[in-house]
Amino acid sequence: MDAEAAPLIAHLALVEAPDAFVRAPRAPMKCYAGTLPSGTKVYVVCNGSCVKHNVCNVGTVGAALSAYETCVSLSPDVLVNAGTAGGFAKRGGAVGDVYLGTEFKNFDRRIPIPGYDAYGVGSYEACATPNLAAHLGCKRGVVCTGNSLDATETCRAALEEYGASVKEMEAAAIAHVAHLFDVPLIGVKTITDIVDGPVATQEEFLANLGTAAAALKDVVPKVIEFLDGKLVSEL
Repeated sequence: MDAEAAPLIAHLALVEAPDAFVRAPRAPMKCYAGTLPSGTKVYVVCNGSCVKHNVCNVGTVGAALSAYETCVSLSPDVLVNAGTAGGFAKRGGAVGDVYLGTEFKNFDRRIPIPGYDAYGVGSYEACATPNLAAHLGCKRGVVCTGNSLDATETCRAALEEYGASVKEMEAAAIAHVAHLFDVPLIGVKTITDIVDGPVATQEEFLANLGTAAAALKDVVPKVIEFLDGKLVSEL
């Protein structure tokens, strides 16, 4: 969402790059670009807005489209999926916590046909980042992706089965694309609400979103600084 990205874009002093996706002129995503003192290029790509409904393109469709065009047009060395998410009290989650993903799974793609059942879940390993996790002092856990803010009882059973520490709406789709292009993917998620706790009101959720976006603004530059100049094996 634009609200998630805005503090980070401002903090990094990035500028919009309208020609980043010239091969896909009708694609909705927006790209913001900048260069670190080392010369490393940094891009922040937002999914953009739905032209029909005039809201942000949340969910797996927009995420996969953005990831695909990013890989084709920008040829990244590494992808960092930074965003907000739900956490789980039973696994020590609290609003404002920062997580690095260890694995990405879909929790609502139920295809009970041999072979397709595993395809539906996905189960993509995240880029191994033990040194980054130690540097940040953040939590680590399985990130589970679905296309709804709520969760049915069936979804909750899947989240429990997969050992989810984080519930969100994009990472597994991006992981699918990253695997296609053989690009390492790091998931950085800040917690806005507690899935297994009391349901937050709209006002509480929006307030928590601001808190989580501020946490992203603080942690993602640290991630970028740590990545800069390192081999994947050093992360």
